[in-house]
Amino acid sequence: MAKATTTKRRVSPKLKRDEALKFYRDMLLIRRFEERAGQLYGMGHIAGFCHLYIGQEAVVTGMQACLKDGDQTITGYRDHGHMLACDMDPKGVMAELTGRSDGYSRGKGGSMHMFSREKNFFGGHGIVGAQVPLGTGLAFANKYKNNGNVSVAYFGDGASNQGQVYEAFNMASLWDLPIVYVIENNQYAMGTSVQRHASETELYKRGISFEIEGEDVDGMDVYAVKKAGEKAVKYARSGKGPYILEMKTYRYRGHSMSDPAKYRKREEVDDVRSHHDPIDGLKGQIIEQGIATEADLKAIDKELRARVKDAADFSLQSPEPDASELWTDVLLPVEA
Repeated sequence: MAKATTTKRRVSPKLKRDEALKFYRDMLLIRRFEERAGQLYGMGHIAGFCHLYIGQEAVVTGMQACLKDGDQTITGYRDHGHMLACDMDPKGVMAELTGRSDGYSRGKGGSMHMFSREKNFFGGHGIVGAQVPLGTGLAFANKYKNNGNVSVAYFGDGASNQGQVYEAFNMASLWDLPIVYVIENNQYAMGTSVQRHASETELYKRGISFEIEGEDVDGMDVYAVKKAGEKAVKYARSGKGPYILEMKTYRYRGHSMSDPAKYRKREEVDDVRSHHDPIDGLKGQIIEQGIATEADLKAIDKELRARVKDAADFSLQSPEPDASELWTDVLLPVEA
């Protein structure tokens, strides 16, 4: 019988300088990028939906550090952070957000539908939970090809209630597919708290009836994420089948840019920001252990702000797609 274990918050050991600074840089890039995306949305340069990843940066940063070349990533609609963690160019991501031809989907996909075959990033999916069976299909292909690769499928606490998720769990377990399911439990499915929408709130246990191992993780601690991720990826890559990681995390903004988030108190958000912020937490450890000074980290922040500004400027200077693009990448019926 598969068992579900609980992983408590860990105190990170002495940090390795290069790794700590890379984690700090990667998380801060996501934070600054998302802040600028929010600004562009407010100015009318980004249309449609826009779901920001602010607060959840440690999850994708820690997980992607566990992967090797050839491993695949797939996620839902809160996806900009995943793209940046996969080393996709911020200019191309921002250009897609603003609907420009230099975007990763040539300006036709927008926030929720970007892909990069080069970086093994398979979306960005707007349908809740739809990426889970697709990620399972990637794992099936890996096993079929015997290439030693692992796919990582990210989804949220709301998507964890979707039926297609459990169909995917069943197949992945039945065929011992090399996949890690990462549940980004940010505590709210749109505006409904997990305590109100889930009869079993310990989401890492959702795989027990399918004989899938699982554990919960402090998703606000990048080192806790990395440690759990290494274990899960190794398990899946070794041929033992799927693994579930429930990342206990938190989003600071509303579900999307149109959500005022009145379903939670300001004090709740402030408490998480003050005591559990993933970037500030790592920053404190870096300074405390003498890896870098406050001035050093401010210099990194200045550099990343400039990089994000360049991406924003690039996106607004990029041309809009030509009208002929309406006919590309579209499956049309074959004439008789």
